Amino acid sequence: MDLSQAPFETLLAELDFQLHDVLQLEGREEHLPLLEAAISLAAAEFAPHAALLDANEPTFDGARVHLPPTVARTLEAYHDAGFLAAAFPEEEGGLGLPYAISQAMVAAFQAADPSTAAYPFLTAAAANLLRVFGTDDQKRRLMAPMLTGRFFGTMALSEPHAGSSLADLRTRALPQEDGTFHIVGDKMWISGGEHELSETIIHLVLARIPDAPAGVKGISLFAVPRHHLDPDGRPGTRNGVRLIGLNHKMGYRGTVNAALAFGAEEPAVGELIGRPNQGLAAMFHMMNEARIGVGLGASMIGWAGYRTALAYARDRRQGRHPDTNDPASPPRAIIEHADVRRMLMTQKVLVEGGLGLSLFCATLVDDLEGSDPSARQRARTLLGVLTPIAKAWPSEHGPRANDLAIQVLGGAGYARDYPVERYYRDNRLNPIHEGTNGVQAMDLLGRKVMRDEGAGLQLLLGEVGSSVARHRGHHALEELCDGLDAGIRLITEVSEVLSRAAAQGRVRRGLANATEYLHMVGHVLIGWMWLEQAAAALAGDTDFHRGKVQAARFFARYELPRIGRQAALLRRLDDTAMTMPDGGF
Repeated sequence: MDLSQAPFETLLAELDFQLHDVLQLEGREEHLPLLEAAISLAAAEFAPHAALLDANEPTFDGARVHLPPTVARTLEAYHDAGFLAAAFPEEEGGLGLPYAISQAMVAAFQAADPSTAAYPFLTAAAANLLRVFGTDDQKRRLMAPMLTGRFFGTMALSEPHAGSSLADLRTRALPQEDGTFHIVGDKMWISGGEHELSETIIHLVLARIPDAPAGVKGISLFAVPRHHLDPDGRPGTRNGVRLIGLNHKMGYRGTVNAALAFGAEEPAVGELIGRPNQGLAAMFHMMNEARIGVGLGASMIGWAGYRTALAYARDRRQGRHPDTNDPASPPRAIIEHADVRRMLMTQKVLVEGGLGLSLFCATLVDDLEGSDPSARQRARTLLGVLTPIAKAWPSEHGPRANDLAIQVLGGAGYARDYPVERYYRDNRLNPIHEGTNGVQAMDLLGRKVMRDEGAGLQLLLGEVGSSVARHRGHHALEELCDGLDAGIRLITEVSEVLSRAAAQGRVRRGLANATEYLHMVGHVLIGWMWLEQAAAALAGDTDFHRGKVQAARFFARYELPRIGRQAALLRRLDDTAMTMPDGGF
């Protein structure tokens, strides 16, 4: 059975509902053709070669990296349609669309083929960093060609000895008389680090200037092109950036992932972006955008698995109802079996809830660009708390949804004849890159929640509480409202316990279960997303709308109760794992 188009059959309806009915964005008539065009291109050009890339990962012959030619043709169609520059201002070569709409368009490509979508994903984030921190000349030479697809971009943070621990990075930036820098060091896990898909690649590299302060306060950011650029930004001879080797991965195989040497054989000339020793703040502008994008991608790969499993379950006939005694009766479609329905419902609430959280965060990014100072401050405060959750929660539960999709297909799901095993392998990257989920949890609890006496968390919980108060009175929503009220109380109580532990110097013990804390808060926020979706769906009278209300009820009964166990562990500062003797493992 051909399930290649299953992820796209209802995607327009889902995005339309979430953007315009739930988030109440204006401009539906303008947005729908753009969303439809993105879905059409994703289905027609991206999805058909996803399996090809998975089976034919990049190769290096000692001189060049080789990819199937379909990648270049597909990305050319993407750039020609203007999708990469969709959210950039028109005066800078973009379409001037809201970030939320551009992210919704990106969602279609991530569901279709995340390996190919990774190239413009990284390039757009790099271009946005240059838009904020680059000089006018850097925007002209480096950013503008990215928006047309002539140049691609990467972020080069990790090193062979230091992944998330950026304080330990050793790459050096040696000042030159002409104002440039020679970059010397090795970088690891660089997605899109070497290929022939563009005229050149702009590597955004973290490095240390001599005599810089130790730790993260002494990190600067540099743009290091793969080729030397003339004053007009035209690529010339190769710069001193060399490929050491390719990393061979479990999933995302169509995205080149490289180990790079800077300045090993000849100078790797770079130019400073922003101010000296302020590079991490600039890089985090790109990383935070990427983290929200990772969460969106995790939900959309989960969506692809869910819709594929759903289509399979409707078609596949096997077994009979347990109260049917006649073995001669025809087999039933497996969607009629209770456990299959449970697995499908679980996938639905995880991926559609995660999508809702990602799109809500995208609207906050739009608010940062608005003219209302209070709206900007609200968005900045909320995003500070939400970003680690928006990255980590979907990237934990998106693969969980993909695992269930494999289970729905049974043995067929474990075989490569169907895409669900590939979806799982692709999605398994998302809990790792752009800061592991453990790092996100430590960031949330150790910094974001504790900052300003918890003002960000209080604002976020206030938003959830206001939503609950607004929607009370609808019988179909009462159970979820009750669960969210209880969740707000638990988060508040647990946060106070953990804050006291930190104030008393018990920092390690207070942070020991930071991951449990993130997922407790995340589950409450996804419940909030489902409350808003169900409330919006009450105005409709179709199976789509009734399904939203029923899914919210399922989340309240099957998922939200998880937070009680998590809160109990956190409240007592459980240290079972910490006190395990090393030899006991």
